[in-house]
Formats: sequence, C-alpha cells, structure tokens
Amino acid sequence: MPTVLVVGATRGLGLSLVKQYAAAKHTVYGTARSEAPKEPSPDIKWIRGVDVSKEDAGSTLATALKVHSLNTVIITAGYFGTESLDQPNFKQELLMYKTSSIGPVFIVHHLHKAGLLTKGSKIILVSSESGSITLRHESEGGGNYGHHASKAALNMVGKLLSLDLKEHGVAVAIVHPGFMRTEMTKGVGFDKYWDAGGAVKPDEAAQSLIKFINDFDISRTGEYWAPRGPADIGTAEAVLGPKDKLPTPLQLPW
Repeated sequence: MPTVLVVGATRGLGLSLVKQYAAAKHTVYGTARSEAPKEPSPDIKWIRGVDVSKEDAGSTLATALKVHSLNTVIITAGYFGTESLDQPNFKQELLMYKTSSIGPVFIVHHLHKAGLLTKGSKIILVSSESGSITLRHESEGGGNYGHHASKAALNMVGKLLSLDLKEHGVAVAIVHPGFMRTEMTKGVGFDKYWDAGGAVKPDEAAQSLIKFINDFDISRTGEYWAPRGPADIGTAEAVLGPKDKLPTPLQLPW
C-alpha cells in the first residue's frame, strides 16, 4: 500500500489526515513534537520529537523513517500569532517564519538526501489563501504580518522546490486546505468568523485535500491551489469575480 507521511499530525487537519489515510489502509507516519495523541488508529506510526521550527527536524525525521520511499509527504505544521502595527511581536514572527517557510526546506532536503523521495512522490505544502498577495484586498486591512508573510514565503519555497525536484520526478503542490474550525483559528479569535466565512471541520478539509492529492501529478508541480474552491476565500469575489463562476478546485494567484 502507499506510504504517507504527515508532518504536524497531532491535531486539526494533520490529525484528520492520518486518521483518514489509516482508514484507507495506507501505511501512515505522523509526527509529533512531544507525545502522540491517544485516540487515533493503532495503525498510525508516530515519530516523536519532530519540531519543524528546529534545525534538526529533518534529520530526526529521515533517520526515524523505516521505509524505502514515501509516496506522499504532507507538511501541515503551523503556528499563528496575531499582530497589529501597534503591537508587532518579534519572537512570534520568528517562530512563524521558522515553522511555515524555513523548516519545510530542511525537511524536504533531508528526505531527498536519504533517498525517500523517488519518481512519482508528491510533496504537499499546506499554506493558506492569506499567503496570496493578489488576494489581499483592502477590505481585510493589514496586520498579522508574520502569519501572512510566512505563508507567502512558503509559497515561494514550494515553487523553488518544484523546480529543484522536477528532474527527479517529484511533484510539489502548495495548497490552501480551507478555513477550518480548529483550536488554532479559535485561539486567535477567528471563531467569530466561522459561520460567515464558511469554515469547515478538519475532517471535511482533509477529505477534500486527499481527493486533490489523488488527482495531482507532476504536470501541475509548483502550482498553488484551493482544493475546496472559492467558497471560504473572503476576497475571491472582489479579486477574481463571482464565486459561482469560479471552479473547484481553484488555482490561486500568487
């Protein structure tokens, strides 16, 4: 069966992904910074001590994996600290950049050097529509510099990785999985937008993402997509046109 690695799998989207892949009888590895959750399937193989914001995350991961190759790698680890122009936060910004856009480079580097990424492998970088400069409309204002800019940086990382890995037959996608009802969005006060913004549960977002990954291949490497389409992208209509005229999945502008 195919082998899947989900980096950042202890909650939210990552946890839903490992559960659904395990239920589909894939060989599933999930990473945890400390302890693995107790409820998921015993078929999930957990690798502990992987903190994407730390320099050794990639080497720890490559050493711990006991497989010949990985069919799919999904990097979904993230951190969201809110900011404003009146109150930027240097420490939180550093953590957001390290987690979102620096750590993935080193993880992919070590997996590649260990020979775990082979022709046909897929790397999925979980970004956000907030990383699109084009979609950033004046109606949403400024602020949250570290979160949005680190996602924009991740989008560039994905594009560059796709160029480096294409000759090896490894495809890279950058995705906005959807606006989700998670502890992360609740923790920054975004739960007040859940209903109006069409937020979905992580299980729904995971299901859409898995379908997208199944259909994704090297012909679309380096592209930026919203598997769930424009429904939860608040500025889609203002920037791209009527939502009922936009396709699902939706390729997003940089």
